[in-house]
Amino acid sequence: MSDEEILSGGNMEPVVRLGDTVRRVAGPWTPAVHDLLVACARAGIASVPRPLGRDDQGREILSYVDGRMMSGLPPGEMWRPELLTSAAILLRRIHDASMPLVASRRPWRQPAREPAEVICHNDFAPYNLVVSNDGSVGAIDFDMASPGSRVWDVAYLAYRLAPFAEDAPGYDVARDGSREARVAALVAAYGGSWAHDDIRAEAACRLDALAAFTDDRAESTGRADFVSHAAMYRRDAARLRRPRSQDPFTEGA
Repeated sequence: MSDEEILSGGNMEPVVRLGDTVRRVAGPWTPAVHDLLVACARAGIASVPRPLGRDDQGREILSYVDGRMMSGLPPGEMWRPELLTSAAILLRRIHDASMPLVASRRPWRQPAREPAEVICHNDFAPYNLVVSNDGSVGAIDFDMASPGSRVWDVAYLAYRLAPFAEDAPGYDVARDGSREARVAALVAAYGGSWAHDDIRAEAACRLDALAAFTDDRAESTGRADFVSHAAMYRRDAARLRRPRSQDPFTEGA
């Protein structure tokens, strides 16, 4: 349709905006994802999409979450500690709302991981986080959600926002705070009790899985950028497994 706007992202399938709605390819996992979004709505979480059925092409219809993508903010805004803690608080609310769905028999797009405590977003990162005009943080792109542990999502958010990733443009420790302090703030805002080394270890495992997934995507699509992404995830995972005294991303070690 001529009035559809192709949105950024959509690495799995095309995602388009039509008015105040988003349209994307549906699949066997879509009813489970819609259950999750409804659970979020019932918990009073306003900053995630609402499921609105399907269109005449069979695509799912979701409400559009207005705002700016966190990944597109200038560095002085993106790395603000307030956004890090707001994202952690939102993740906790989503996890808590999802708990009744852990035992659901509906299929998810990704396999469940033990311990299955909550429904993980599985890609809770700046490119799926939206910052509204009032500074609150919202989340989109729940298609890869599946049962898993709380720390699985928390560790990936820390990887992206501490940040431990190679591709963290503009992060400035003097302005934005040390990675150790940012991990501590993220865990505290979420309400967890994981130690810094627990987060690093889980993030490394998360990156192993992400690298394998991205390799598969590279093979099926022929996209060279997926190959380079997978290589970065493996480098970052190896670095996170080193003693912190040998990690160039650890300040003051």
